[in-house]
Amino acid sequence: MPLKRSTRRQRLRGLLVDLEPVKRDRDFRMIWLGQLVSGLGRQVTVVVLPLELWNLTRNPLAIGLLAIVQLVPILIFALGGGAVADAVDRRRLLLITQICLAATSAMLAFLAFLPAPPLVGFYAVAFVAAGIGAVDQPTRSSAIPRLVPRERLQAAIAVNWLSSQTVSVVGPVFGGILAALAGAGWAFSFDVATFMASIVAILLIAPIPPHPGAPRPSLRSVAEGLRFAHSHRVVLATFVIDLDAMIFGMPSSLFPQLALTVFNVGTAGYGLLTAAPALGALVGAALTGWTSQVRRPGRGVAVSVAGWGAAIVAFGLLTASFPLALLCLAVAGGADVISAVLRASIVQLETPDHLRGRLMSIHTLVVTSGPRLGDAEAAAVAAIAGPQFSVVSGGVLCLVGLAAVLRLFPQLLGYEVSRGATAPAATAATATTESRPG
Repeated sequence: MPLKRSTRRQRLRGLLVDLEPVKRDRDFRMIWLGQLVSGLGRQVTVVVLPLELWNLTRNPLAIGLLAIVQLVPILIFALGGGAVADAVDRRRLLLITQICLAATSAMLAFLAFLPAPPLVGFYAVAFVAAGIGAVDQPTRSSAIPRLVPRERLQAAIAVNWLSSQTVSVVGPVFGGILAALAGAGWAFSFDVATFMASIVAILLIAPIPPHPGAPRPSLRSVAEGLRFAHSHRVVLATFVIDLDAMIFGMPSSLFPQLALTVFNVGTAGYGLLTAAPALGALVGAALTGWTSQVRRPGRGVAVSVAGWGAAIVAFGLLTASFPLALLCLAVAGGADVISAVLRASIVQLETPDHLRGRLMSIHTLVVTSGPRLGDAEAAAVAAIAGPQFSVVSGGVLCLVGLAAVLRLFPQLLGYEVSRGATAPAATAATATTESRPG
């Protein structure tokens, strides 16, 4: 009997996230704590900005336009951001990006406090913030392996993913309540205050200089990363399949309209809609230890994306029951996190170290631009046929697109991790430390 209990405890520990990097690696702990606090504030802004645009316009196209405005600078700066991160002190670059992002949140607060805030001002600030974030994300991702020893990299990745999903759950709910009680201006001000934790944390860690012989940022170095991604079909497939899931199956731009006009649950309900996928992802992230045993991660990606699409279809069909709709979103979030871990493992296993920063910038481009394209697609369809049709049709198209991707890239289903390679969970790279944009 004691042996059985011990075996069960060992199995449970194998599923749960290891906190050793937080306990033992000082610089990682500083960055992790700072990002945990500032990430909460960032999620407040992510949820409150679309809500403010909806309250000002009552038009879903206004939120779709926000997605396009944020996408353009990502397309412009993401690839270059990875090349810059490979060539400079990442600590210094992170300090610059965090200060600039704090300034953009301060500008949003200023605009929200105006009696008649101009829409163009919100779009302009969102444009600048998205461009800065396109540099910040690959820099932060590529810095993490320099903060922990190799044997604790897997645990550091898992802890980062778990913390990002935690703030993705708490932030939207808190943001919705804060906006309802105090207004958007104070919600944005809260974001500004939380950035101070991240800035102080970065100041307290050691420099992270570039590797000797790192190439200078240039179009040639960017092109080298793009050529690698294009020539490796399995790597390319992971990017394409994520774009399929996010462009067709991401309905977050419709959450304000759904909460206020379909479910009739108000601002707090909007926060719950936004938090539900993150809650599912949080549970999924806390229980990703089993992924280290997956030998065919491509098949796992396909199953996860199918689960995502099916859950989105169910969400769109269950508008008569708010709790069931939230459950569907949570299931979608759990499927998404499993897909993210397995996709990132494939990219890391197939990418040589000297190209990793640039491949992470492509990954950043995919995981941030896909949801924003999905926001624009969902808003456009909703303006024509209504939000419920937009959600259901998007989920169906996601499943159709999945079948097309698997036909175009049969290498994905056939990809197998050799027993001598690093386990997928251990290589779910630093790219998985950023959460989906709302």
